Amino acid sequence: MTTATQNPETPDFATMSGLELLRAATAMPDRAGIGTLLGMKVEELEFGKVSFSLVTRPDFANPLGATHGGICATLLDSVMGCAVHSALEAGVGYSTLELKVNYIRSVPVSGRRLVGTGVTLHVGRSTATAEGKVFDERGKLVAHATTTCIIAR
Repeated sequence: MTTATQNPETPDFATMSGLELLRAATAMPDRAGIGTLLGMKVEELEFGKVSFSLVTRPDFANPLGATHGGICATLLDSVMGCAVHSALEAGVGYSTLELKVNYIRSVPVSGRRLVGTGVTLHVGRSTATAEGKVFDERGKLVAHATTTCIIAR
């Protein structure tokens, strides 16, 4: 449905399932958000499974010169939350309630490609859980995490 204030070319996100919404939103050329800020690219968008990648850069550095842990935490929060969202019906949202990250190794800021994948474990009426992993370009595990999301019906 198009309203007078809505651009006719903008999809009506309220009528889309979570997976449809994610696919439409990530296809928009000028989308804003944390993914754009960090340079995230969509690798996979499926029901209950989402993968994004990013390339490290010098402005991701912590005081010691390695990639700040918040970069991996943000990548993990994004893929796990979107995995949950991909399993929701139209008009239903979510928010991260808890995020637990385990870091395995540091990552240089010199253009290393990281791929994060999130997979749902449980999607219920009021909460959902998911797990995520980040691997570097050599296939080494960098970090893994779990999340609990609250479902907004």
